Amino acid sequence: MDGIGVSVSIEVYRDAWGVPHLRAADPDELSFAQGRVTARDRAWQLEVERHRAQGTTAAFLGAAELGWDTFVRQARLADTARRCFERLDRTDPATAAWVRAYVDGVNDGLAEGARRAPEFAATGLTPGRWEPWTPLAVWLSTHILFAGFPTKLWRDEVARRLGEEWTELFATDGPGTAGSNGWVVAGERTASGAALVAGDPHRFIEAPGVYQQIRLACPAYDVVGLAVPGIPGLAHFGHTGSAAWAITNAMADYQDLYRERLHRLPDGSVEALGPDGRRPAAVHTETIEVAGAEPVVIEVIETDRGPVIIGVDGEPDDDRPASGWEAVSLRYPPRVTGELGFGALPALLRARTVADVDAALDGWVEPVNVVQAADTRGGLLHRVAGHVPVRDRANSLRVVPAWESAHDWQAAPAPLPRAEVRGHAVMANARGLAAPLGVEFAPPHRAARIAELLDASADWTPETTTAIHADTDNPSAARLLDKVAGNGDGLSPAGSEVRRRLLDWDRRMDAESTDAGLYAAVRGAVVRRLAGHEAFAALRGPAPYPEVFRPWLVLGPRVAYALETLLTAGPVPAGDVDRIVREALDEVGAGEPPAAWGVTHRLAPWQALPDQDDERWPGLGGDHDCVLSTSSVPGWTDRSARASAARYVWDLGDRERSRWIVPFGASGVPGDPHHHDQLPLWLRGELAPVTTDWDRLTEETEATEEESA
Repeated sequence: MDGIGVSVSIEVYRDAWGVPHLRAADPDELSFAQGRVTARDRAWQLEVERHRAQGTTAAFLGAAELGWDTFVRQARLADTARRCFERLDRTDPATAAWVRAYVDGVNDGLAEGARRAPEFAATGLTPGRWEPWTPLAVWLSTHILFAGFPTKLWRDEVARRLGEEWTELFATDGPGTAGSNGWVVAGERTASGAALVAGDPHRFIEAPGVYQQIRLACPAYDVVGLAVPGIPGLAHFGHTGSAAWAITNAMADYQDLYRERLHRLPDGSVEALGPDGRRPAAVHTETIEVAGAEPVVIEVIETDRGPVIIGVDGEPDDDRPASGWEAVSLRYPPRVTGELGFGALPALLRARTVADVDAALDGWVEPVNVVQAADTRGGLLHRVAGHVPVRDRANSLRVVPAWESAHDWQAAPAPLPRAEVRGHAVMANARGLAAPLGVEFAPPHRAARIAELLDASADWTPETTTAIHADTDNPSAARLLDKVAGNGDGLSPAGSEVRRRLLDWDRRMDAESTDAGLYAAVRGAVVRRLAGHEAFAALRGPAPYPEVFRPWLVLGPRVAYALETLLTAGPVPAGDVDRIVREALDEVGAGEPPAAWGVTHRLAPWQALPDQDDERWPGLGGDHDCVLSTSSVPGWTDRSARASAARYVWDLGDRERSRWIVPFGASGVPGDPHHHDQLPLWLRGELAPVTTDWDRLTEETEATEEESA
């Protein structure tokens, strides 16, 4: 650590699960320690994220990553991160220095971490150098698709191909994949008399995991929580001893797509039509290196609205002064304002009360979250945090014309809702607190089920709260079961037996349940038949958009996620829906008996390198709209790419009684004892203890570091 302005008083301890507990003399030194230990534990993950943020992953992962790299570069994510850091450096130099210290720690630990990680040798990747703005770029790339702006492309396609009246037919207020659970219980409803904050973020499961358990302690604060590797501090989930906070996705709409009319002049420059006529657009080219293939040169264009991310083409026309074409640009708050809200991160670590958490979150930008917090004084907080622009309603629904001034953003962002907590409050991405800020939300099932469970007791403890995380009741099954109940005539004997079993089923998506497997098989057959109905024929062709947006633009998954709606509304006649349900019952009855739900509903984590042993991933309980939310694509795959990326219970009465879990482990290094040691607990719905007594931790010395290398 010599020569970088950080002293050597850093101490690293580990608990029984390998979770790092860090002590240092001041916040900057502690930030350095966090960066260094993260680089040691997760060097491969950090480098993959850095390359993803810069649009350079194809250089070592191959042509399959070219679509992502192109999007990241054309969306100007790295350049936006640079701008945001430059502004942070001017307006909040203390936070900028704190971020630099983290980056210095990463750079100090990367070489050692890379020696431990076999992926570097497998790909020939050499650790690079992190810049002060790199954490901001990682944050942007992690969350740029969080608000789901490609849904606006889908609505455009539905309106164009199916009809304007069906634009919002596939809204995700039917089975959806987005979201997280969170709840705060006031002290009046707990056994200890102190509040509990609990929940679990639902994200695409990655290996290594997207959250890192860690403790950060210095004379200014002592905080445990879940960090995002590559980002200093504890942005989403933390417990300072006297205050604790947690978030879920607010489902707000804060990114816009503009239809641009571009004109290329004979000299190669480009103009874009805006409300005041044609104005010059910024244009340059970039080269993307591709492992095993020739480099690809792409053009990057930015108009007054934002970077062009679709339709970046158009050559000069020698016969006219300008040739024109249409494209789509993306407008997102950090690109417009130069603010990413990183000043909130050290402020959260210093929080002692919910008022401190509240004040820190006034500077939050992206993503837009619903936040809950509690403190040891009895304070409770339930609010939205983030930057949501004020603009025309049409901006939130569709791609809007860039040349109409009605679609401009107003100077000030939207006011952010908040609510009083009475007994308990639940956040699960449903309509409610954040409703004025969004268009599509998760269905109400998870939120309603959590509230129902919380109402059943006034003596909640961290131990009993874990049962809520693991609840597998599937309320969204009710509408399909109603259709099954109403369609008993004309079934084959085997179809009638399937119907009988479903109507006797307890609606629980337990991994070992054969009835849950039966329900999933019938649901899949219904989804496939609905998607194949002639009413949706116009939507079956490929959408004319880049590959990176295809997950939002494929008919089958859209039907799967909107099944509840499509069973009772939409262009498929009611009689045809009834027929489809009967055919599905007969189809499943005629086939091999479906296996237990967990046999097919298995974990499918994303990994930068393909898994050579995919069969090793375990079966899961839960489903889209269970509190134990594990999302697949009914009708196409039961494999679950999305689930709880962590679970936590923060106890404001005694932090040592708090509990947490991640899907895999504290280490990202294959073969490390703590690489996957939490997976069995995670699968059983159990949580590991949060240990805060330094005497019960093991200090990591230079010798132990060398032994683990």
